[in-house]
Amino acid sequence: MTLFRNPRDRIPVLLFLIVFALDLTVYFTARSWWLPILWLALWVIPKGWICAWNHHHQHVPTFRHALPNRLLDVVFGFQTGVTSHAWFLHHVLGHHRNYLDQEKDEARWKRRDGTPMGEVEFSVINTLVAYPRAFRVGLAHPRVLPVFLGMGALQVALLGLLFWHDAYNALWVFLLPMAVSLYVTVWATYFHHVGLDATEHTAASYNIVHRGYNLMTGNLGYHTAHHARHGVHWSQLPELHAQLAHDIPASLYRQPGIPFVWSNPEAQLELAPEGVEALALRSPTART
Repeated sequence: MTLFRNPRDRIPVLLFLIVFALDLTVYFTARSWWLPILWLALWVIPKGWICAWNHHHQHVPTFRHALPNRLLDVVFGFQTGVTSHAWFLHHVLGHHRNYLDQEKDEARWKRRDGTPMGEVEFSVINTLVAYPRAFRVGLAHPRVLPVFLGMGALQVALLGLLFWHDAYNALWVFLLPMAVSLYVTVWATYFHHVGLDATEHTAASYNIVHRGYNLMTGNLGYHTAHHARHGVHWSQLPELHAQLAHDIPASLYRQPGIPFVWSNPEAQLELAPEGVEALALRSPTART
């Protein structure tokens, strides 16, 4: 019996474990005040990409069994600031069910008066309320809430041990990167949906089809496809997007952010008809 649900997860998980091992190495060996700070700065963007993979893991668990999934949750928790089942409650059981209704959406981009929030406003507010909203969703899912609370307590206890051993290194290698990564996760969500009042999945998300961006984020740029069928494995999203390409408005595309694009990152794009057709041709049915 294989450990992984999908063999394509093997290399990503290996890379995440290597990153975690490097974090631990810096934590246990750094004696200079500047090295942990430099480490934080160097890994801000890569850990932002890891946030996307934690997101995929919460939708489709990486392993077939609970124990390795929970162990990976702990690793992801230290890398992304999102602990076990927090994203599952807030995002899968919350945002995905409610994102078409801005009065209910756990990641809502509208103010109470109906106007869109600014980028920083959205990111700060939704970062601060992420865990309370996850808990609130958990109250309606009593089978999930104990796992969320128990694993959260374990994560805090492990972080406490790290602070007890070396508070300075724990601050810069773990706690601050966790906070920054959580903020980056929320910030990225802003560009997925802001300004899109829609009743259909095909008109409610922006997409990024940049190859490098999707390589690093596990195809998170195919966001319409992800919302249309959020139980699909990340490796299948390009094909699903191809099937939907003709139904997605050509204006619902964006450039990727830094470091992929340095001029007008996250800018809205409108694909030419040939660009839409090229995406649609990726579908097996379009090639037969």
